[in-house]
Amino acid sequence: MISTQTLAGELKALLGEDRVLTEPEQLTQRAVDTWPLRLVQQVAGAQPVLPRLVLRPRSTAEVARALAYLSERGVPVVPYGGGSGVTGGAVPTAESVVLDLGAMNQILSLDADNMTVTVQPGVLLADLERWVNERGFITGHYPQSIDVAQVGGLVATFSAGQFSTKYGNIEDMLAGLEAVLPSGEVVRVHCVPRRAVGPDLRHLWIGSEGTLGVITEVTLKLFPKPAERWMQAYAVPSMRQGLAIIQRFMQAGWKPAVVRLIDFIEAARLLQDTMPGEEALLILLSEGPSGCPAVEGAALDAIVRDGGGRPMGERPVELWLERRNDVHEFDQYINMGIIVDTIEVAAPWTRIADIYEQVTTRVRAEVPELVIIMGHSSHSYIQGTNLYFIFGAQPPRDPAEVERVYWSVWERVMAITRECGGTICHHHGIGKLRARWVPEELGSAWPLLRRLKQALDPGGVMNPGTLLPPE
Repeated sequence: MISTQTLAGELKALLGEDRVLTEPEQLTQRAVDTWPLRLVQQVAGAQPVLPRLVLRPRSTAEVARALAYLSERGVPVVPYGGGSGVTGGAVPTAESVVLDLGAMNQILSLDADNMTVTVQPGVLLADLERWVNERGFITGHYPQSIDVAQVGGLVATFSAGQFSTKYGNIEDMLAGLEAVLPSGEVVRVHCVPRRAVGPDLRHLWIGSEGTLGVITEVTLKLFPKPAERWMQAYAVPSMRQGLAIIQRFMQAGWKPAVVRLIDFIEAARLLQDTMPGEEALLILLSEGPSGCPAVEGAALDAIVRDGGGRPMGERPVELWLERRNDVHEFDQYINMGIIVDTIEVAAPWTRIADIYEQVTTRVRAEVPELVIIMGHSSHSYIQGTNLYFIFGAQPPRDPAEVERVYWSVWERVMAITRECGGTICHHHGIGKLRARWVPEELGSAWPLLRRLKQALDPGGVMNPGTLLPPE
């Protein structure tokens, strides 16, 4: 393998001196994303694995030159966005080069007539949202990571936002893109309302997590700023009953922007213990043109009341809107050596309540280090919905013990989800965390994904160990 010194020198000559970072603190900054396993292990004394160097390209041409050079020499490449991923997708190996796309952060153009915006991949979603708001639009995409996530990374990880039931997920918003293959070849899928020219090639990169190439430009659909909102919260007797209510109004054709069913433990934390007993909390928010939210709200209200929901007013929704992106408490616990993580899965309506009940019961009973587990549903469809579990566990202060406790929770949740016919991932991405379960999840389609990887990345240099488990 080429020496790191030679590698750095040749890349500086190829891209420019300032595009190649080699200082230890620069490497350390890109050595982890926000995968809780690795963060807690570091608190327990583990040292992060540093990449050989970091590249900071500023154009598609520079990305193309870098990938062609690295692929030819068989050097692994780990694309790095905002570092907000929670599944280890941006964690490098010691042999790899990190390709940091943060310097490609320009908003390129707004097409107001056709309601699209085109950006480089390193644009922060929060910055883009503010920029389009000033021009009368919204992105409609509001993940919890909005302040730190980059647009290219959101596409690459199959992102979903908190208002997805109305506006859709990232795959529904992606109108076009540009990407660079490992060979350095640039591919562009330009924006049209709909294309029926063979398979939809955008999906080569949606959810690819840097394993098939690097996204260098993104065109997103926009939405007009909503004129009005309706919102209401309800107490419902149980998660199972709340899920049945959501199924009813989703299958009736109503699509409020926010549909969030929160179990009694999480609801008590949100409302500071004002929820009685073990009632779940259903939060609904509708928005759109003048008159539409009120009509939708009236229909939703009737369905929820008929299903046993008890109105609680707008205040719980307001509290959720105020606190929805605040994760400082999670950070505090992790810095204390406590595992705090989230697991999001999805399943058809007929099995989703079973998953909630089995996961919360079994993990409490079988993992002695568990401190808390709670959950909510936040992305609903005609065919089913998701569940988002939040758990805390106190492992011994030893990296190996942290790993043992961590996997003891994850393995149970993945097994229950698969047994109930659900999917192991709804929107956080596969990363290195979930890769071991991908062959089982995809079944007969798994060899097709492997062949696709081999065709586009024959040298296997792109983000090894992410999405596809190691050979």
